[in-house]
Amino acid sequence: MAVPGKKASKQFSSSTTMASDEDLQIYCQPCDEEGPRLPAHGYCTDCKEHLCKNCFTAHKVNRASKHHILQDATNMPKVLKQPSTHTHTGQSNFLTTPCLKHPQEMIKFYCHDDVELLCSVCVTLEHQATSCNVNYIPDISGDIIDSKEYQVILNAVNTTSDKFQQILKDVKNMTNKSNSSLKDALIDIKKFRQEINQRLDELERQTEDAAKVIEQENNKHLKAVETTCEDITKSLKISSDKIKQLNTTKQADKLFIDLKLAENKTKVMKEKLLTLSSFNMKEYNFQSNDVISNLFKTEKSLGALAQKTLNKESQSVQIKSRQTSHEGDIHVKTSKDKDKCWITGMTLLTPDLLIITDYYNNAVKMVDISSQSVSDQLQLDDRPWDITTVTSTELAVTLSYIQTIQFISILSNKLIKKHTMKVGGQCRGISCYQGKLVVSFINPAKLQILDLNGAIQTTIDGKNIFKDPLYITCNRSSIYVSDRDMKTVTGVNWQGDVIGSYSGMKMPWGMSLSDDGTVFVCDWGRIEEISGDCSTGNVVLKNLKRTCAVCWCEETKKLYYSARQNDEKSDNFLHIYKLS
Repeated sequence: MAVPGKKASKQFSSSTTMASDEDLQIYCQPCDEEGPRLPAHGYCTDCKEHLCKNCFTAHKVNRASKHHILQDATNMPKVLKQPSTHTHTGQSNFLTTPCLKHPQEMIKFYCHDDVELLCSVCVTLEHQATSCNVNYIPDISGDIIDSKEYQVILNAVNTTSDKFQQILKDVKNMTNKSNSSLKDALIDIKKFRQEINQRLDELERQTEDAAKVIEQENNKHLKAVETTCEDITKSLKISSDKIKQLNTTKQADKLFIDLKLAENKTKVMKEKLLTLSSFNMKEYNFQSNDVISNLFKTEKSLGALAQKTLNKESQSVQIKSRQTSHEGDIHVKTSKDKDKCWITGMTLLTPDLLIITDYYNNAVKMVDISSQSVSDQLQLDDRPWDITTVTSTELAVTLSYIQTIQFISILSNKLIKKHTMKVGGQCRGISCYQGKLVVSFINPAKLQILDLNGAIQTTIDGKNIFKDPLYITCNRSSIYVSDRDMKTVTGVNWQGDVIGSYSGMKMPWGMSLSDDGTVFVCDWGRIEEISGDCSTGNVVLKNLKRTCAVCWCEETKKLYYSARQNDEKSDNFLHIYKLS
C-alpha cells in the first residue's frame, strides 16, 4: 500500500537491489510501484507483498486490509520472487477495471478455485489465502498472450456472437411473417365489419321503426287530449260568460237554470279530468341484446325497448345524504362462547335471517332478526373470517390460517357442516356471484375467481393494486376490494382491470352492496357509502365504535354492522340502523 502524498518514482523496475551475491536488499513493493523506494519493514501473507514501515502501519488500519496476516522484519521472507520475464514493467498501473461488487475498487486478483476476478476487498472478505488459491493478476498474466486459453475463449466468444446473430435473423423472419399475417387478418376484419354493419343497419331500422310507432301513438294520444281539453275549456268559458251576463242583467230565472246546468257540467268534467290525469306515459331506454355470439343466427333485434312508468323526472343513481335512525342492538354472545365476540363477517339469507362469523369463538351463528336472538350456532375447526351466500340454503366461510373454505348448508333452520375446499394461501374476503367464488388472499396479496369445485378461473395479482385485501364484494360487472394498508376501496372488472379507486379512508374493512350499485364500507369509526365507479362517497354513520363487518338489507332499508372495541357492551352486539 502506498503512503498518500508520495510521488511516483520510475527509476526502479525491481523491488530488490543486488549489491553482491551475499547482500540482498528487499524494498517495499507498493512504494516501488507508486512512490520512492523504501526498505521493507514487514510482509503481508494475504497480499504477498513486502511493506515499508509506513505501508506496514497503514495496512493494519485500512478497512480492506486490517484483517490481513502480517509478518515483521524478523519473520518475513528474505527472498523476493522475481517477476515473470513476460510481465512488462509497470503493468499493474493498467489495472483499471472496477470490481462488480465494490465499484470503487479495481480488479487486481484472480481466484482459481472460484474462477472469479477479485479486488482487494473481495480477497479480504471472501477469498482468504487459507481457503482459496488467489494470485495477483500481473504475476500470472504474462503467458496469456497467444495462449491456448486465449484461442479457446476467443472462439467461444465468436461462436456465441454468431448464435445471437442467427437468433436475430430468425426473429426478424418470424416478425415479418407475423406482421404479414396481421395485415391479412385486418383485411378479413374489415370484410367481417362490413357484414356486421349491413346487419346492424337492418336491425337499427327495425328498432327505429318500433320507436316511430310508439312516437306516433304518443302524439295521437296527445292530440286527443289536446282536442278534448280545448273543447271542454271552450264550453266552460261559454257557460262562464253566459252566467256572468245573466247575473249582470238580473235575469234570475235563467241565471238559476244556467248555474245548475254549469254545476252538473262541472261534475261531469271533473270525472273526465280524473280520467285524463290518470293516464301514465312511458319512458323508454335501450337495452342491448346480450347474446352477441348468436346475433346473426338467431337474434331478430339488437334488444328491446324497455319501459317503466314515469311518475316523476328520472334521475341517475348517485350518492345522496340519508336520514338515519338507530333501530336497536342484538345480543349475539351465547352460552357456548368462551370469549367475547368478534363478528368479522355477515351475510343476509332472508330479511329476517342474518348469518354471522364469530372469529374469537370459532363459530358461525344464525341470527333471527324478528326474535332478536341467536337461533343456532355451528362450531368450526378454525377461526372464520368472512362469509358469503352461495345459494338460498348454502354458505361458504373462509378459514384463513388453515387455508380452507368451509361450506355450510341450512336445513330446518339449522347450520350443518358440508365439505371443505383447500385454497392456495391465507384466504380472507369471500363473495359469490352466479356460481363463482371470488376470494381475496394476503401474503401475497391477490384475488382468485374459483368455481364451486375449487378450479381456479382467474388470478388477479395484487401487485401495484392491493397490499392487504381484507374484504371483497361483487356484482355482475365489478369486484370491490377493501385494502387496510392502502386505505382504499378499489373496483376491478372480472378480468382484473381497475375501474376506479376510492382513497383517503382511515382503515376500510367490511363491505356490502346495495341494489343501486353503491357500496357500504366500514371505515374505522364510521360507515361510508361509495358510488359504483369509486369516484365519490358520503359518510352515512359516524362517531361509531371501530366498525368491522357490515350488511345491507334492501327490502327493509336496514344496515347491520359489528364493532371491535375490546368492550363486551359493544363487541357482543349487532348494531342496526334504518336508512332513508
